[in-house]
Amino acid sequence: MEGITEGVNNINISDSSALNRRNRIQVSNTKKPLFFYVNLAKRYMQQFNEVELSALGMAIATVVTIAEILKNNGLAVEKKITTSTVDMREESGGRPVQKAKIEILLGKSEKFDELMAAAAAEEALDNEEQS
Repeated sequence: MEGITEGVNNINISDSSALNRRNRIQVSNTKKPLFFYVNLAKRYMQQFNEVELSALGMAIATVVTIAEILKNNGLAVEKKITTSTVDMREESGGRPVQKAKIEILLGKSEKFDELMAAAAAEEALDNEEQS
């Protein structure tokens, strides 16, 4: 019995989804402006080489827009898109409601670092001119 208890105490469960939580952005269309999420996604891609954008219901259009901005600017490539429905409850124990959910996994494009360096240099030049 002691061996089993010791084995359970020393068990190491690795969940790959837990690792992806660090680079997940849950987008809302009421809390922050669109370009807050665009810039945050750029930062996450710099740190983790990829970012997962996630949204429910009406915020799905916002997530798609963010992904398209990053792709059209040459910063990201689409790796995976997942759609599903999630059961939720209306406020204070109301009836159950199904909400649409989307998750878009974006990776760095080949030119990501080059484009980010050019943008940083341009920003530094603008700051110099203002001084």
